[in-house]
Amino acid sequence: MCYGYDGMAALRRSVIDRRGLLRGSLAALAGVGLASSGIGATAATATTRTTGMHHVPPGLISIQLWTVRDALWGSPGYDATLAHLAKIGYPRVELALGYFGRTAAQLRQFLDSIGIEASSSHEGISGDAAALEQKIQNTLTLGQSFMVVPYLYSDREDDWRRWAEQMNVEGAAAAAAGLRYGYHNHAHEFTIDLGGGRRPWDVLTEELDPKLVHLEVDIYWAVTGGINSGDGVSDPEGFVLDVIRSAPQRVLQYHVKDRHESNGDMADLGTGMIDFARIFREHSVLEYIVENDTPDVTPQQTAEVGYRYLRKLRF
Repeated sequence: MCYGYDGMAALRRSVIDRRGLLRGSLAALAGVGLASSGIGATAATATTRTTGMHHVPPGLISIQLWTVRDALWGSPGYDATLAHLAKIGYPRVELALGYFGRTAAQLRQFLDSIGIEASSSHEGISGDAAALEQKIQNTLTLGQSFMVVPYLYSDREDDWRRWAEQMNVEGAAAAAAGLRYGYHNHAHEFTIDLGGGRRPWDVLTEELDPKLVHLEVDIYWAVTGGINSGDGVSDPEGFVLDVIRSAPQRVLQYHVKDRHESNGDMADLGTGMIDFARIFREHSVLEYIVENDTPDVTPQQTAEVGYRYLRKLRF
């Protein structure tokens, strides 16, 4: 998983106060009064590109902080690690693991001081309307455009339907505040048999409202899901593109993570088997997020290799 998110805890929380969340979230968010912030209305939409030579716009390159978690928790620490990411050239990060002792306002002040933006974050489904309101207020304080549910797991279709219902509610509240709300995949959405050959991805793409919830496609996990399910063995990148094309929801963010061909493990960008140029050529997004859950050498080196790879890639 992308940052150790506790899916079973999420399931327990979703059962605790589902009705209260559905009844109360939009009413609570109506008092925020931030629908005019305009993020959702003015941000460019993803487009399909099929010809010519392109590159990833440097301003759209980000990194998921789970990649550098060991450096955040240990040496050199949170502040020095974020400063190093800014020095490498990253203009933005996707938050995870909390605020490391700061409030949202204090974290925003620190990020502004080093010239880096928190444009997205991984956040679990809220347990109640008050938690959702606080989550959205923090997101706005930080100046984010996106908030993304990072991980859910169950082998029961009813759980996936309930989660989709909750995400639609949260997506509506996020949209009212001018934010984009998304879901991030792993491999199991493409491999778990819920009965009759139906898989979690089928349920999510049927139930998530495409006007309210977008997709953050993790390319490594989609490739792995295609290989493990047998549907993408002969053409892993083709499987990913089919996932993108067939979903009613817009794919607005990528997690860009490579895969070792020999053993299927995660790899630093450019050292594995995935043809990212082919995928990017067919579908561009608003954010290209470097990630490697298991850095090949050090987190800092993985961050540098990933940034350089995306800056040099032509497609």
